[in-house]
Amino acid sequence: MDSTYVVGIDVGGQTSKIGVVDARGTVLAQTVIRTDTYAEIEPYIAELAEAVKKLIRESGTEGKVRGVGVGAPNGNYYTGTIENAPNLRWGHHKVEFSKLLSEAMDGLPVALTNDANAAAVGEMTYGAARGMKNFIMITLGTGVGSGIVINGEVVYGHDGFAGELGHVAAVRNNGRTCGCGKTGCLETYASATGVARTAREWLELSDEPSVLRSLDTIASKDVYEAAKDGDKLALRIFEFTGKILGRSFADFVAFSSPEAIVLFGGLARAKEFLTEPIEKAMNENVLPLWRGKVKLIYSQLKESDAAILGASALAWEL
Repeated sequence: MDSTYVVGIDVGGQTSKIGVVDARGTVLAQTVIRTDTYAEIEPYIAELAEAVKKLIRESGTEGKVRGVGVGAPNGNYYTGTIENAPNLRWGHHKVEFSKLLSEAMDGLPVALTNDANAAAVGEMTYGAARGMKNFIMITLGTGVGSGIVINGEVVYGHDGFAGELGHVAAVRNNGRTCGCGKTGCLETYASATGVARTAREWLELSDEPSVLRSLDTIASKDVYEAAKDGDKLALRIFEFTGKILGRSFADFVAFSSPEAIVLFGGLARAKEFLTEPIEKAMNENVLPLWRGKVKLIYSQLKESDAAILGASALAWEL
């Protein structure tokens, strides 16, 4: 069999994106199904498998697909399970996702990992980290995800869940409460929701003029648009966020000595406001032997395809 194609699936809390990908990282065809309409895993798997089969037929790749790669919240590479994923209605318990999907796909092999690790594999296979063997992938979205690559291998730890850098304490005294139950997690400050939270807190604590005051609700995109228009409060919010990221990155550098830290996700679009404070804080807080050596780079993957590409990259090893 000429296995020159793979399928990538990005399982999200609201939707699941599916794509057929070739060896060059071109998404030949893609589709989307709802995730949030299913409270049980069985009917979701049935629809997902049918959608994959239909996409393979429509893309003309029948008999040429090597396997399926899946990126999902709390996906475990070792066991092929999704465990305690609160954003998935059917994900509150241990779900044997790879086994169920493979069976529904007539035995086509399935590899699964968490979404941030999938992003790291995708970046190493198709994107900015191509050729790198030591880097850290940081995804800045609703939360902060991470994938750690050492000597060309993703670090999974003994149980498959290593690399939750978004839940390392960035603020230790009076830190914000995180959804994980801890306080001061990096995710509560440096995610899209964290930036919006900073904006709301700062507006309450001062009378500083800002275009953000006219908004009923504030999202990170609003802070970004305000910063582009020169709003001083918005600019200081990004400086604050970048400083926290940079200090945390200095800690991350100390344990894995990466060649680069790769940033991806919606918040990474604000790189013109984040890069300088991140690099400054990172180099001020890292040991001298790493100062100025670790590159800060941004994903080169097309955002609309990135999740599919990241997941698909897993399937080349099947």
